[in-house]
Amino acid sequence: MKSTSLMTGIRESSNDELKDRIKRLEEELFQHRLKRYTNQLENTNLIKHARREIARAKSVLSARAAGLEQQAAKSPESTESKE
Repeated sequence: MKSTSLMTGIRESSNDELKDRIKRLEEELFQHRLKRYTNQLENTNLIKHARREIARAKSVLSARAAGLEQQAAKSPESTESKE
């Protein structure tokens, strides 16, 4: 169930927000890997979770680029500004 709420949050994000999220997650992943190699990382599952979240965000971005998925509207206020 947690993954569905995560995907909902990713799908509601704009492309710029997704790119920022990917950048942040890649930095986290690097830090986790560095800690793992120096034996300072206690929970190695953090690496797996970061990799999967990066993949989810990249999948949504590529689906939007291919026209298979549209960005969800966040609130009624955002639709009023488009008119």
